[in-house]
Amino acid sequence: MKNLFSLLLILLMAAFEVAAQDITKPQTTAPVAFDAVQRGNWLVGADIGNISHNFKSETFSINIMPRAGFFISDNAAIGAQAQIGLTLYDGGENFYYGATPFVRYYFPEGAAPTHRWFGEALAGFAGSSIKNSEGDAILSSVFGLGAGYAHFVASNVALEGMLRFTRTNADISVGDGMSGLSLSLGLQVYLPGRGNR
Repeated sequence: MKNLFSLLLILLMAAFEVAAQDITKPQTTAPVAFDAVQRGNWLVGADIGNISHNFKSETFSINIMPRAGFFISDNAAIGAQAQIGLTLYDGGENFYYGATPFVRYYFPEGAAPTHRWFGEALAGFAGSSIKNSEGDAILSSVFGLGAGYAHFVASNVALEGMLRFTRTNADISVGDGMSGLSLSLGLQVYLPGRGNR
């Protein structure tokens, strides 16, 4: 009887110990959206899109768009983005490339501590290693407009989604598609400038 009482007492104490502990949930947002888009900060990251494999035609393609920018004022950043892509298919490969300076503005209207809406414009050049038809060019200008959403998951990291319209005559995938409308997902890191540390 004494052993049963001791066992019950130990179990009861263990239950109170478990109940008294703070359980921390994984962080899914961070209240930093206002700090991240201040003048003097940096933006570094990449949009990733169109990773695919077509089993019927044995075609594999991948596109990635690394970017870097600088906040010239609160909510406004300028920078450059590279477009790099590769399509492998039976009988050859096509390498895509490009460079597009961009301007991005984060709207203070509708902003919250954990997210920001933004607009972006870009212009530059793009090209590919092959020319498929008379309408395509090996090297061409690129113009685009987009709207996006940045959700801050840590103090200086945001997951971003962007809907973009891009126009080019180059045979290149820009974002998730050729010239036209594309949806991309990306990861951006917002680094504080010297005056904002």
